[in-house]
Amino acid sequence: MPARPGPPPGGVPARPGPPPARPTAVDDDPDERGHPAVDAAVQAMINASSLAPADQIAQYEAAYETLRETLASIDQA
Repeated sequence: MPARPGPPPGGVPARPGPPPARPTAVDDDPDERGHPAVDAAVQAMINASSLAPADQIAQYEAAYETLRETLASIDQA
């Protein structure tokens, strides 16, 4: 009987998991929202997923700046 190969060094072989879930749109219920600027930045990042990579970078940078400014203003309040 031929020998069967064992598991790879390091333990159990990796099994592919389910694909990552796609982000969903921000809920349209205004009572469920937190901060309007944060919600807009999150929605902009979700919308950027359909853009070309170069355009995504600009959207992500703009969202980052919005989030940074918003958090800074909350800390000062």
